[in-house]
Amino acid sequence: MEKEDQYIYEKVSEYADKVLDGIDPQKVQVSFQLDKLKPIMSSLALELKSTPEDIFIRYMDAASFMSAESEKKFQSTLGHMDKYGDYMEFEQF
Repeated sequence: MEKEDQYIYEKVSEYADKVLDGIDPQKVQVSFQLDKLKPIMSSLALELKSTPEDIFIRYMDAASFMSAESEKKFQSTLGHMDKYGDYMEFEQF
């Protein structure tokens, strides 16, 4: 992931943690969530000489990348667990 996209992801995520705290994203309309994130998207657009729509797209791409990386890491540990589900650093005999 590019540095600028990482920056966008971190800034929007940090802001979202503050303004969407306590909101269940599964129960709250996406339009409400986007409205809450509009200030940071606009701010980043000005800073990076872009548009809020472009910032949103780049954020969503970065979030998808981070999610895929997290899932890949999780899946890689599945093959290295002991019978109790704990991660095994070394093979046990």
